[in-house]
Amino acid sequence: MASFASVSETELGRRRQELQRIRRARLAALVWQMLAATAMAGGLLWWIAQPTWLIARSEQVKVEGNHWLSDKAVRSLMPLSYPQSLWGIQPQALASKLEATGPIAKAKVTRNLFPPSLTVQVAERLPVAVAQPTAVVGRKTDKQKLGWLDAKGGWMPFDSYTTDKQSKNSSLGNNSQETQSQRSLPTLKVIGDLKLYRAEWPKFYQGFSDLSVKVFEIDWQNPNNLILKTEIGTVHLGPPSSRTIEQLKVLNRMRQLPKQLDSSKIAYIDLKNPASPTVHQVSIPSSSENSSPAPTRAQN
Repeated sequence: MASFASVSETELGRRRQELQRIRRARLAALVWQMLAATAMAGGLLWWIAQPTWLIARSEQVKVEGNHWLSDKAVRSLMPLSYPQSLWGIQPQALASKLEATGPIAKAKVTRNLFPPSLTVQVAERLPVAVAQPTAVVGRKTDKQKLGWLDAKGGWMPFDSYTTDKQSKNSSLGNNSQETQSQRSLPTLKVIGDLKLYRAEWPKFYQGFSDLSVKVFEIDWQNPNNLILKTEIGTVHLGPPSSRTIEQLKVLNRMRQLPKQLDSSKIAYIDLKNPASPTVHQVSIPSSSENSSPAPTRAQN
């Protein structure tokens, strides 16, 4: 029995020593793993902090998808200061700030490692008209007061868009004639306080976009009488209402009016009642009294 007890204690002692050795080996391995991870993290931080990973120039920001805005204009809308660490830039936050500006409808920003740069993909708001706050008589209009309107009534600064980008695209020779015409800056002018017509504009433009009669100017200064300057003459629509779409349809049917009546004799076309359009003609004043435009019932 004594010999068995002695052997058992010897075996137990050996096992304890083996377990202690295993524990020391595991502890040493863990320490080495921690040291290696710390060294790797430090090396990565050092690598990231190198000047190579800085956005030092605006040229390191590549812009894609812009047809109206120049690359320089898009970069100017980005709240970036140079130099800036590539890793300190938050792409989603930067895209959200771009979308909060007038000309950008959608934006996506991605970081590129080789070479260190940013790629900004944008979808622009398409301008459909020039917005002029008030009519300026006798002097040039201050361009700082001008802006662009999109189809939904969004306003963008006048200097937001440039023809430089379109000229560059055209020089590549890979744009169809239709695409180039679609990307021409609009010449339609809307005069008036944007606050007066912003709510009405989306619905009005939806019907207006189907108009075959060319319109040069929309005078929205008087909310009680919307005035269009068109290729067939000046048109009075009255206040915007549920009848506006019908009024525009009637105007479409009157596009042959210049063939029936000398345009120089037309003072204005009254479409306030689309069921009974009236053409007011210019009357030659007599020497004894002034004459007012003579109304003529138009056939539509």
